[in-house]
Amino acid sequence: MKTDVFALRHIGPRDEHFKEMLQVVGANSIDELIVETVPDNIRLESPLNLDMPLSEQEYFEHIHHLASKNKVYKSYIGMGYHPSNLPAVIQRNILENPGWYTAYTPYQAEIAQGRLEALLNYQTMISDLTGMELANASLLDESTAAAEAMALLFAVRPKPQAKAGTVKFFVSDEVLPQTLSVLKTRATPIGIELVLGAFNDFDFSSDFFGALLQYPGKSGVIMDLQKFISEANQNDIKVAVAADILSLITLEAPGKCGADVVVGTTQRFGIPMGYGGPHAAYFATKEAYKRFIPGRIIGVTKDMDGNRALRMALQTREQHIKRDRATSNICTAQVLLAVMAGMYAVYHGPEGLRYIAQKVHATAVTLADSLENLGFDLIHDGFFDTIQIRVPENSTLKTTAEHNEINFYYPDTTTVSIAVNETTTLSDLNLILSIFAESYVKKTTQIQTLSSNIRIPETAKRHSSFLSNVIFNSHHSETELMRYIKRLERKDLALNFSMISLGSCTMKLNAAVEMLPLSWPNWGDIHPFAPINQVEGYQIVLTELESQLTEITGFAGTSLQPNSGAQGEFAGLMVIRAYHESRGDHHRKICIIPSSAHGTNPASAVMAGMKVVVTKSSENGNIDVADLREKAILHKDNLAALMITYPSTHGVYESAIKEITQIIHDHGGQVYMDGANMNAQVGITNPGTIGADVCHLNLHKTFAIPHGGGGPGVGPICVAKQLTPFLPGNPLIETGGDQAINAISGAPFGSALACLISYGYIKMLGAKGLTDSTKIAILNANYIKDRLEGHYNTLYTGEQGRAAHEMIIDCRDFKTKGIEVVDIAKRLMDYGFHAPTVSFPVAGTMMIEPTESESKAEMDRFCDAMIAIRKEIETTTKEVPNNPLKNAPHTQEMLTNDVWDFPYSRAVAAFPLEYIKEDKFWPSVRRVDDAYGDRNLICTCAPIEAYAEV
Repeated sequence: MKTDVFALRHIGPRDEHFKEMLQVVGANSIDELIVETVPDNIRLESPLNLDMPLSEQEYFEHIHHLASKNKVYKSYIGMGYHPSNLPAVIQRNILENPGWYTAYTPYQAEIAQGRLEALLNYQTMISDLTGMELANASLLDESTAAAEAMALLFAVRPKPQAKAGTVKFFVSDEVLPQTLSVLKTRATPIGIELVLGAFNDFDFSSDFFGALLQYPGKSGVIMDLQKFISEANQNDIKVAVAADILSLITLEAPGKCGADVVVGTTQRFGIPMGYGGPHAAYFATKEAYKRFIPGRIIGVTKDMDGNRALRMALQTREQHIKRDRATSNICTAQVLLAVMAGMYAVYHGPEGLRYIAQKVHATAVTLADSLENLGFDLIHDGFFDTIQIRVPENSTLKTTAEHNEINFYYPDTTTVSIAVNETTTLSDLNLILSIFAESYVKKTTQIQTLSSNIRIPETAKRHSSFLSNVIFNSHHSETELMRYIKRLERKDLALNFSMISLGSCTMKLNAAVEMLPLSWPNWGDIHPFAPINQVEGYQIVLTELESQLTEITGFAGTSLQPNSGAQGEFAGLMVIRAYHESRGDHHRKICIIPSSAHGTNPASAVMAGMKVVVTKSSENGNIDVADLREKAILHKDNLAALMITYPSTHGVYESAIKEITQIIHDHGGQVYMDGANMNAQVGITNPGTIGADVCHLNLHKTFAIPHGGGGPGVGPICVAKQLTPFLPGNPLIETGGDQAINAISGAPFGSALACLISYGYIKMLGAKGLTDSTKIAILNANYIKDRLEGHYNTLYTGEQGRAAHEMIIDCRDFKTKGIEVVDIAKRLMDYGFHAPTVSFPVAGTMMIEPTESESKAEMDRFCDAMIAIRKEIETTTKEVPNNPLKNAPHTQEMLTNDVWDFPYSRAVAAFPLEYIKEDKFWPSVRRVDDAYGDRNLICTCAPIEAYAEV
């Protein structure tokens, strides 16, 4: 074995296993299998034009070298991003721990109780600090969270406002510029009119349905929130507040002031800036709006024995259910980052957080006092951490600061803004003072101690309590937190335990060598608005990654800005919209979507101001070409786009794909390809070849970014030549096309830190490794399909009986035995496996995707488990539901109980196959009751009083 070939570490099956696997699938070679699977007219004729692959050692040296090209200056830019201290116990045990970062979204709650508890802690933290009744489990970034708040307030307008066509939304001129740009992107397609102005001048006209305030403002000013919201409420105007999470330790909670929605970022709670992300945004609102809240919510329920359990709540309000009736297309969160931010609060507790916030404020006050003593004027007397100073024009301040490796923010030629942070020391303050003194020829003295003065307005001071729950008052030593984190980790099944064969999710290896650079300060400690000449390493990585993805997709340009797959969908459609409008085709707003599409597709189309027209699927699961042609002809004058997934969501390469895309082009539309199944294309075909014009990619699927238990994700878009001028821009850093649409996310390059993973993945695999990965993903899927043949029916296959990289097995006939597909999913837990995707895209089925990273031995264990379960189904009857499937999963508490009232043995319950005895995974709760949890919605930890003895 060549130990310096990364592909051999990434791909699971060994050479000696291929012959046996090919015998099972009935092919003479892997290439023959590919010929039988992928249509001739879309296969690439030449290999990808990429650099030769690097070994792990070579890549490590390469990424070290690039890191050294980034200049890590002290950042006082602020603007929503601040240096913070990541506790080593959290870095080591969560960020760098595959038990946390390789888990999937907790749809299977019984084997996800650990991260569900961590997310409940996070929600409790957010609810407490914001003073709101309900918080979700995180969003993508502050700017998109603010846009979601605007959309929610628009959706919940009172009937008189909706009837009167009230569409104006006030935005304070203190709102962050990147947030304003994202608001513009989201507002226009759905008919919202943004009005920008000073909060003191707002007239509370009945023409407005809502308002957004920044608290504190981008200049550091602390407005009278209570007064503004009170007057807004009197005029039936709902208010959203974008609040700095650390400031809420010292400033009164917006919820206590009457806010309807509070959003922001938790980046300050120990998360590296990472040149823009990923970070966990928060979203909190009133319980009255629970059916409209975007993203995911964790709630408390009970299991079959009545014990407390957690699960994702209110899932019927999500976009995959509501589709084109959804107010948001969000289908993910930033779970890994939310878990880290929540643990930051658990570790420090309320008193520790209060100490940090008070120290930050004292640091700002000390600097302000010292600058005033030097003769400088502050623009605002009241502030939390950000001060703005008037300075003469044409000074050497910026040059002197950068010479001393310091970045300030310069709103204009006579203003400098300085945002201090958790990491700022007395030495830092003295250096700042010396820079001002040198720049303006002033004499200064050394600061010896922090000021005890307070510059927070009396009306804004916090009086309400927070984080009184036991969990935030228990784990303040490193030993205790380490053990708590481990206790939660043991409750969750992640890729470090067994295969997670979720169809359409691509749970492949996230190699350690790809992950390690995320912890390096030369990548993590970079502000997204740092001058370009300080981020040469990042620019090399991001530019080359864009080039790599452009080559892989067969397109002409790429934007890395969208920070999730759903955001990529929206971005792609907005680029198509801009293209049509540039040609005077403002009327082109019809978007055709197959009936089998993921729910984000219609939700994204509606967000982009399009009208959804659904086209049929044929009996074999493919797009009904005749129906598509009929609809394209009918809507030819107004056709904007077709949204397709390829291979299809049914796990098939449709041979008519080129005909389908040509039909759309012939009738004036553009083709958007959902990149969810790109793992079946790389190196074999590509979106450009099949005739698409734009696609989004899920870097957290195909390109090895881990799912993190439900985020982060990265969803770049790749576009054909005619769409490149419209790639999204940013108001502070130049990026995008020459006719760029407004921002999709807050940071110019989205979640840049996470992009390092995909960059490394491509650099180490190279053209051949990437292509081989696709081939083996297809081989693995067909191997499982044929091993399960005779036990489960595969619902759809290609014209020669082959599956793509995933396949759907039909479980609907088992209803005659009283068995639902969910029973199989829960029983798989007893066998040590996470279930495949359940009931998508067809109800009553399972979609299985093994990826290229799984070994033959692991796939055999999975197949053995599925076959054993199939035999168990044969012994069940509808009339007698007391069986291993209906009672699954079986917990350790059940097995060790003195009472065993089941008509099968403990061994059958917990150890049905021999391999399980070697390494048993125990679900920590029995099957959860989703309906009970939704009827009795509890989305925070119990208060400390609940633990008091009665």
